[in-house]
Amino acid sequence: MEKPEQPVRRPWIVGVSGASGTPYAASVIRALLAAGESVDLVVSRAARLTILDETGIAFRDAHWRADLAQWLGTAADDLEDVRYWPAGDFAAGPSSGSYPAKGMLVVPATTGAVAGIALGLSKDLLQRVASVTLKERRPLVVCVREAPLNGVTLKHLVELDAQGAVVLPASPGFYAGGSTVRELVDFVAGRVLDAVGVPHTLYRRWEGELGGAARAAERPA
Repeated sequence: MEKPEQPVRRPWIVGVSGASGTPYAASVIRALLAAGESVDLVVSRAARLTILDETGIAFRDAHWRADLAQWLGTAADDLEDVRYWPAGDFAAGPSSGSYPAKGMLVVPATTGAVAGIALGLSKDLLQRVASVTLKERRPLVVCVREAPLNGVTLKHLVELDAQGAVVLPASPGFYAGGSTVRELVDFVAGRVLDAVGVPHTLYRRWEGELGGAARAAERPA
């Protein structure tokens, strides 16, 4: 008796570059897993330094599962749907268009990553996977985190938009009633997921009535 074919795993690829804002990436990853999605993770070399600086957690290739669990605040056993690819591995699965992926979310994105993706430089695996995502016409969201933006970066962002990417600045909205850093982080993460149609409950949505944020703040937790 033949065994039934296993469904093809089609993950969302999350690329974490070295920009400040690693909590955005953590929120996105947690929400993807909560939605039942598989995740392929690429962390740039610069992002490791940022994670260490912002969280005190060292992200190491050989111990990535334990380090990721600590970063996300979860158990390592909860990360069975996560696959990690080192940033220098150009032979990694997602570096090929034949690798089955749903799309890519670059959260946060440095201006250097923005430039590399827009110009197709493929300086590391993160940029290579983003280029593959564009050429395969898969969804690509670039959550740029920088201020102010100069003319060169603005041109690169316009180029990414022209190539079909969603340019999503890390700009939290306050109409959702967020009053803590975590709530504002989750708002941005939620907008990233909105851009690719992944369901979540990270923030209160606009319902067409003024004063909703104030009423939400008044409700007991």
